[in-house]
Amino acid sequence: MTPEENRPPLEPGQVATLSPRLRRVLCPNPSMMTGPGTNTYIVGTDDLVVIDPGPDHVEHVEAVAAVGSRPDGTNAISRILCTHTHGDHSPGAARLAELTGAEVLAFADRDGLVCHRHLVDGDAVTGNDFSLRAVHTPGHASNHLCFLLEEEALLLSGDHVMDGSTVVITPLDGDMGEYLASVQRLIDWTPAIEAIAPAHGHVITDPMAKLTDYLSHRLDRERQVVDALVATAPDGAGTAALVAAIYTDVPEILHPVARFSVWAHLRKLAEEGRATASDPDDADAVWLPVPGPGETVYLGP
Repeated sequence: MTPEENRPPLEPGQVATLSPRLRRVLCPNPSMMTGPGTNTYIVGTDDLVVIDPGPDHVEHVEAVAAVGSRPDGTNAISRILCTHTHGDHSPGAARLAELTGAEVLAFADRDGLVCHRHLVDGDAVTGNDFSLRAVHTPGHASNHLCFLLEEEALLLSGDHVMDGSTVVITPLDGDMGEYLASVQRLIDWTPAIEAIAPAHGHVITDPMAKLTDYLSHRLDRERQVVDALVATAPDGAGTAALVAAIYTDVPEILHPVARFSVWAHLRKLAEEGRATASDPDDADAVWLPVPGPGETVYLGP
């Protein structure tokens, strides 16, 4: 892998060779949520597997299909894997399957994705020179899978881990408790993961530093949520007020997105008996802190 300080810019439509078994094609769908765009990965040298075909962007899907094109008119792409069914990851699967004849594999049929086969945690997808291990990593999405390229100890992480930003957890399908547990599982993975190829951004060459930073960042945010919530007693507060109190160093244009993560933290705290709301499934609910054993909540003069 190229050292991070020498990484070339990400260019849409270009086939970038990342290792003998791994190539990347960037979709031209940059945005606040996707960063430079969605990375589509091609694994293998002969029998090819595509991971995350991206949105149904005609030029992008055709560029990916062209990687597997053979002189005899057949296509080397035999399988298409989707890490999850969000709109910037899986809608291109149907078009790519039509162009290549490949099977579509994912955790479940959802959000318009129809699979030929479903994968569960531990399943292997193999080729002549690779083995991809499915790792169920719920949190960002309940149906999220990462894929471990075992020969290179490289994790194709989808949206579970990103380069350059944290991951948005959006209830109700997103779950903060499950997300933190999934991150910890990767930290504890044996043998250790040596690199991460995310769906957005460059390859991460120090995965343990990234994963531990993710975990500590989320736990710091959780402490901030608890402190901000305690400060609102006895009236409580909704997610918008809590975001305004916590995300003082973040541009306001990002506050609507931050509300989802705060809501996810609050739902985790509710499951642990540390916060309460009349309806935790309501993004606009008013939340109150629940003191732990021996603790008191300041209720004002």
